[in-house]
Amino acid sequence: MAPASLPLSVPRAPIPPPASPGSSVAAACSHLPAPSLGSGRRRAPGIALAATPAGRQGGRWRAGVSSFSFLPSFFSGNKGEKNAEKAMRLKEELLAAIGPLERGAEATAEDKERVEQIVQQLEAVNQVKEPLKSDLLNGKWELLYTTSTSILQPQRPKYLRPFGKIYQAINADTLRAQNMETWPYFNQVTANLVPLNPRRVAVKFDYFKIFSLIPIKSPGSGKGELEITYLDEELRVSRGDKGNLFVLKMVDPTYRVPL
Repeated sequence: MAPASLPLSVPRAPIPPPASPGSSVAAACSHLPAPSLGSGRRRAPGIALAATPAGRQGGRWRAGVSSFSFLPSFFSGNKGEKNAEKAMRLKEELLAAIGPLERGAEATAEDKERVEQIVQQLEAVNQVKEPLKSDLLNGKWELLYTTSTSILQPQRPKYLRPFGKIYQAINADTLRAQNMETWPYFNQVTANLVPLNPRRVAVKFDYFKIFSLIPIKSPGSGKGELEITYLDEELRVSRGDKGNLFVLKMVDPTYRVPL
């Protein structure tokens, strides 16, 4: 509650006699006490420390005005700036951790634990609370890291794994998504999205494309869920309903998923 709303009991200032027409402003105000200069300390820049007391001044009642009503927004702004700085540092740390892991295919248990810890700290400073309503979500994202074995195919020989770039595109306005592999298979899958809350969607796959040419209608079992837990203009972190983690970077914000 702002201090101005508290009941204040302030002695009533004496009302000066009306000034004669020829008197000066200084004479009319001579009954007022001289302002106190205090101890001479300088105030912190940008912060008003004093409030005008309530009372009758110059024949009119003046409500007390608190200079502290701005403090919640002031500290909120500071917190946002600190979170943004922390997010930048954590993103650099995350990219350094996942860089040598070949999207996660070469990650040891210790590597996965380290990445998970960094991601959890990053999620804690996420400033986009409703990513499905944000334009930052739209476009083509490159997969940098995942724990999904269905994507990484660690059981295959290394030369048979998808070693080209892998992309995921999302258009929140049309509720469409698309996964795209490149070399050597160029497989694709498109899906419809059904929002479950402002950060989580159900994913219903509709068509697969083998070698990017042969369309195959998805079976009814082709579905899942995806939650966006961190989002900014450069990086996105998502978690699947099977516990898999996905870290992606934005490569083309103008890309549109086929309808």
